[in-house]
Amino acid sequence: MIEIIVPQLAESVTEGTIAAWLKQPGDKINPGDYIVELETDKVNVEINADTGGILKKVLKQPGDTVLVGEVIAYIATADENVVTPEPKVVEEAKEVIETEPALPEASNERPLAFPSARKLAREKGINLNEVATNDPLGRIRKQDVEAYQKSEAQIPAPTPTAKQVVEAPKASAGSFAKPTERIKMSRRRQTIAKRLVEAQQTAAMLTTYNEVDMSALLDLRKRRKDKFFEQNGVKLGFMSFFTKAVIIALKKFPLVNAEIQGDEIVLKKFYDIGVAVSTDEGLVVPVVRDADRLGFAEIEREIGDLAKKARDNKLKLDDLQGGTFTITNGGVFGSLWSTPILNAPQVGILGMHKIQMRPVAIDDDRFENRPMMYLALSYDHRIIDGKEAVGFLVKVKELLEDPESLFLG
Repeated sequence: MIEIIVPQLAESVTEGTIAAWLKQPGDKINPGDYIVELETDKVNVEINADTGGILKKVLKQPGDTVLVGEVIAYIATADENVVTPEPKVVEEAKEVIETEPALPEASNERPLAFPSARKLAREKGINLNEVATNDPLGRIRKQDVEAYQKSEAQIPAPTPTAKQVVEAPKASAGSFAKPTERIKMSRRRQTIAKRLVEAQQTAAMLTTYNEVDMSALLDLRKRRKDKFFEQNGVKLGFMSFFTKAVIIALKKFPLVNAEIQGDEIVLKKFYDIGVAVSTDEGLVVPVVRDADRLGFAEIEREIGDLAKKARDNKLKLDDLQGGTFTITNGGVFGSLWSTPILNAPQVGILGMHKIQMRPVAIDDDRFENRPMMYLALSYDHRIIDGKEAVGFLVKVKELLEDPESLFLG
């Protein structure tokens, strides 16, 4: 038997949760086939097989916590597989009848189902044994679970008779008299919650605000976006301008690109910029490596690729580690003003917001409606003073209001 072992996932990751089995006991396994999906603190990881054979037994079920190095399944090699039965001979008719190989049997606790169906059932608290399917092989599909959920929602609750009506017990601590739903937090959501609380408890976090007139940037983008796409095959967005402006400001105010380790300040001479991306599982921050060495098109392409990988749950741990500064854009959801929380151990994060037309004073007598955006810089006051924080944000503002200097520089 070949053991399937939880591999070393990353230096800081020691355990994970079984998200879904991609193969079921009895399935044929080819070398390189993905067998199981693990949910870690940061990303989902698919484990593949080094050896072919038949998946004989799984030791952990979806939702179980597993440790690095732990055996979670066994694969039987070709020599260990059950020999295919010989054709059965019917004596009376003297005919040879070939028996069809049987499907792997599913126990009452473990019905056959596709991983997507198992995941949906787990999220909705549905027992797969109660879900019917029209699949010829008896496998439960995601649409079967959705149909079951819809049918359950349409069944009216029974009206209690007079004899059935009893006095409701008094609510205990943590319970409610009115309808509620309990949803177990995913491992990633638990980690996000833990890290956000730790960031607020360990850093002396302050936020400074400013606003930027986006008129020049919008005009430049409008004039150049078609030519830019024609030349580079990627759209010219706002993130490349903000990334470029941030890098120039970080070089002028290096403490914003630093990190605290014990009683030392580590000044980072490289610029790996994290870009916050919202997914169904929560916020993740993939990193654009050596962003100071990239052009506008390369930054836009890299951010687009990382965002797609995040939404498709294809990010690797390396994509999320080692950032020096983070940019987050709540404006895509309509946020006008917010206070971003530090992405520890980083000591600075820039928050972008919605572009909104607002009246701006041009001089003592004139006002104009301008496309304005509020910017927020949260920073760790332990090593960054207010003067540096404000200076950093003002520099970003100046660069964005003169985007030609960024685009041509």
